[in-house]
Amino acid sequence: MSVAENRIFEITGMKKLLLLLIVAITACQKKEQVDLLVVNATIYTVDSAFSTAEAMAIRDGKIVSVGTSEELEAKFLADSSWDAGGSFIYPGFFDAHCHFSYYGLGLQQVDLTGTTSWEAVLTRLDSFAAIHPQGWIIGRGWDQNDWQNNDLPERSQLDLRFPNRPVYLTRIDGHAAVANGEALRLAGITANTRIAGGEIQLANQQPNGILIDNATTLMDAVVPKPDVASWRRALLDAQARCLAVGLTTVAEAGLDCLQIVLMQQLEQEGLLKIGLYPMISATSPQFDYLLAQGVQRSDRVHVRGVKFYADGALGSRGALLHEPYHDHGPHKGLLLTPKADFLEKAERLYQAGFQVNTHCIGDSANTMVLNWYEQVVDTDRKHRWRIEHAQLVRENDQERFAALAVIPSVQPTHATSDMYWAEERIGSERIRYAYPYQDLLRKTGLLALGTDFPVEGIDPLKTFYAAIFRQDVKGWPEGGFTPQQRLTREQALRGMTIWAAYAQFEEKEKGSLEKGKNADFVVLDKDLLKAEREELLQTKVLNTVVNGKLVFTR
Repeated sequence: MSVAENRIFEITGMKKLLLLLIVAITACQKKEQVDLLVVNATIYTVDSAFSTAEAMAIRDGKIVSVGTSEELEAKFLADSSWDAGGSFIYPGFFDAHCHFSYYGLGLQQVDLTGTTSWEAVLTRLDSFAAIHPQGWIIGRGWDQNDWQNNDLPERSQLDLRFPNRPVYLTRIDGHAAVANGEALRLAGITANTRIAGGEIQLANQQPNGILIDNATTLMDAVVPKPDVASWRRALLDAQARCLAVGLTTVAEAGLDCLQIVLMQQLEQEGLLKIGLYPMISATSPQFDYLLAQGVQRSDRVHVRGVKFYADGALGSRGALLHEPYHDHGPHKGLLLTPKADFLEKAERLYQAGFQVNTHCIGDSANTMVLNWYEQVVDTDRKHRWRIEHAQLVRENDQERFAALAVIPSVQPTHATSDMYWAEERIGSERIRYAYPYQDLLRKTGLLALGTDFPVEGIDPLKTFYAAIFRQDVKGWPEGGFTPQQRLTREQALRGMTIWAAYAQFEEKEKGSLEKGKNADFVVLDKDLLKAEREELLQTKVLNTVVNGKLVFTR
């Protein structure tokens, strides 16, 4: 080849290279810029078709597009790209009913969950007292139904160990507590003390330490109140625990103004990552003030719900029943909120656009509250009022949930915790309509799923497991507890995501992985829709992402 020919070849080659660069640059310029591109995943979008995708593009904390990896890589230029390696991605999990602040506060107290006897409780108290030698001893989490002796505890051993130091221990459901003599003395509780909606149990004509439902409020004036620093720590500790199990939004069922203000402050400081839906307690001293403030909503904190209590819990026989308890007749439970008080507040809340969420466990409580709702709301579904727990609901009342557009907010792990003794409490006839999740779903079209933590464990994967199997971790009972009430896997996942979002007016921003919604998602190592029972129990959260930002990684 001559020098001239070689020169022509070089020029031609340069032109070709330049042309390729121009084409490449032009192609890049046509691509849409995004912050993050997630590829090579199995993404359960939980959209209306329950479709799956491989990839997701995110910009400014919002989902820009979902589709195949090939499609999105051709369409978008990302600041960072993440190959999920075939992991499974779901919308960030909701807990539609929990006690977020108090869970965090409980991490600063004596943890009595999982104790198998009263003696085990006392051992934990001794250990705590050795490290903290002064002040009140406060704990939570005991459950006599988990003990060989199912009788409620009494104060005698507490008095022997701590004669001059007040002790106050709340049952796991928050509807009963045991106090020692010094705590009762400070609260002024005697054999003659009475309170509506509560019970002070006696032995030998003296308080034996057990306080049930509204009787526990008699301790409020003397039990030391956490300071602001303790509440801030509680909120941040609870947030860290929630994000680690894949929870990106939680609804807190009943609290005061202080906790809500602190939540808002933490958001302003950039410390709040999790979405919060705090329900104001209807008994809060700040109820009127918060009602006057109206509905409040920011990126992370949404104040719209109000929590009422109609009755107590089944475990402590405070749930309000139509007929007496099977194992404790003629007792029928406790009414915690008078009708007149409820209706007066509920009407004001309805006019102000607030959502009413009422704790109802017993069949009588559910009937009564549906009657009350009927006197206040229209049936246009706009109000989205809820009944929390709905553990025992007669068939005709199940129909009324649908007729009144009332949302059932239920906790599947309650069924699997209570199944060992529930029939003993209510008998074989009523057990047919106990924890009737599938029946309620068929009639209403959706369920909001939660845990009620710290009454139950915090892990939403246990919610999923309990909902679809209705068994304990050992696979008991075979076929599941009242198996006709089991949810399908798709139903359970919707209940933990899009249905829970709807139940707090957030379905347009959260609850599914669709264009325009928040990039809140959780990455798991297993496929919830296909994994075997044993595999589900071993499933791990690999990553949690809120608004497109990584907030937890294993």
